[in-house]
Amino acid sequence: MTLDQVLTLVVLVTVVAALIWDKVRSDVVALSGAAVLLITGVVRPIEVQGAFASPAIIALASLFVIAYALELSGLLDRAIEAAVKMCKRLGSAGIWLMLGAIGLVSCFLNSTPIVVLGAPVVRDVATALKLPPKRYLMPLSYITVLTGCCTLIGTSTNLLVDDMARVAGQPRFGMFEITPVGLPMALAGGIYLFLFSGKLMRGSLADPAPVASAREIDVPGAQVGDSSLFAEHRPFQPVKAAIALGVFVAAIAVAAAGLAPIAASAFAGAVVLILLRVITADEAYGGLRPQILILIAGMVVIGMAMEQSGLAAQATGALVGSMQEFGPLTALIVLYGITMVLTELLSNATVAVLVTPIAVALAESLGVSPRPFLVAVMMAGSAAFATPFGYQTNVIVYQMGGYRYMDFVKVGLPLNLITYAVAILAIQTFFRSDEDRPWLGWSPCPI
Repeated sequence: MTLDQVLTLVVLVTVVAALIWDKVRSDVVALSGAAVLLITGVVRPIEVQGAFASPAIIALASLFVIAYALELSGLLDRAIEAAVKMCKRLGSAGIWLMLGAIGLVSCFLNSTPIVVLGAPVVRDVATALKLPPKRYLMPLSYITVLTGCCTLIGTSTNLLVDDMARVAGQPRFGMFEITPVGLPMALAGGIYLFLFSGKLMRGSLADPAPVASAREIDVPGAQVGDSSLFAEHRPFQPVKAAIALGVFVAAIAVAAAGLAPIAASAFAGAVVLILLRVITADEAYGGLRPQILILIAGMVVIGMAMEQSGLAAQATGALVGSMQEFGPLTALIVLYGITMVLTELLSNATVAVLVTPIAVALAESLGVSPRPFLVAVMMAGSAAFATPFGYQTNVIVYQMGGYRYMDFVKVGLPLNLITYAVAILAIQTFFRSDEDRPWLGWSPCPI
C-alpha cells in the first residue's frame, strides 16, 4: 500500500469508529477527517472546495430553502389541518391515509422536517381517537424513508450517490429513473406495515408514551438541525403559499424534463423565492440546516481520497476476487446486503460516499454497467429500519413514541428483508440492460 492509501485508510477507520461511538457531532467528525486528508496532501484544496460546491450540496441546500418557504407560508399547516379533520371522520383508516399522503410529499421533500411536523399531529390524532400512537409513529418514519426512495431528490442518499457516480465518470440519473425500483419497495413496505406492524408491536403498544414536543427532540448522531424551525404553527398566507408551491413544482418539472439538473433548477427556485420576498435571506439561511450539508461535504472529501489514492480500487479488487466465480447478480445481492448493514451502523451519507466508488469499480471489473449497482446503493443506503438510530426520522419517533429498542428490531428487520428482496427483483426487471451495456445478462460489456 502507498502512503496515501495508508493515510486514507487510517482516517476512514477513525471516522467510522467515531461515528459509531457517537460522542462527537457527526459533522465535526467528517470535517476533522477531511482536514487531516487536506493537511497531509492526500487531497488538494481545490478538491475540498469542489466537495463543498458539489451538485448534491447545492441541490440539498436549495431544496431545504424551498421546503422552509412552504412551511413559513402556512401551506403545510393547512394540509395537516385538513388531514386531522379527515382522521376524525374516518378513524384509524384516516390515519393510514394521512400517512400515505405524508409519504407522497416525502417523494419530493426531505423526510426529516416532514416527520418533525407530522409526528406530533399523528400522535395527537391517535390519542384523540383513543388509539395507541405507537401504532402509527414508527410506520410514519418508515413510510417517509420508503417513499423518499422513489425519486432522485427524495433522499440525500440518492443525490449523493448520483453526485459521487458523476465524479467516477457515470452519467447523471433522471428525476424518476429510480421510481420503478423505489415504488415497488414503498408499496410492499407499506402493505407489510399496515398488516403486521401492530401485531409485531403488540407487547409494547400498551406502554405509556412520553409527552415530547418536536422542540424537545434530541437527535445526537443524526444531526437533523434545529427542528423547532419546522415545528411552529404558521398563519396561512395564500399568495406566498401559491408562489412557493409553483416554484417548487417548476423546479421539479424542469429537472424531470431534462432541461436542467436538479441542482440548477432548485437553486434558481430558491433565489426566485428570495427575490419575490416569499422568504427573506435570513429566513433562507435559517432553513439551510448546515449540519447535514457539512457532514455530506466532509464525507465527499473522504470519498475522493479513497478514489484518488487507489484505496477504493484495492477494496474492489478484493471483493471482485471473491465474486469472480459467481457473477453480476450475486455481486449485486452481496453489495446490497453490505450497504444495508453499514447503513444501520453509519449515517446514510457516510455509506453512500464509501460504497459508491466501490460499486462503480466492481461493476466495471465484472464487465457490466454500473447503473444497477448504483441503484442498489441508493436503495440500501436509505433502507435502515432495524435500529432506531439508522436514520434521522427513526430517532425522532423513537423518542416521541417511547419505543423499546427491540420494537425496531421486530418490525424493522422483516421490513429490511422484504425491501431487500423487492429491490433486487425490481432492479433485475427494470435495469436489465441499456442500449449498449448489458448488466445482469451474462455477456460482458465492451470496454
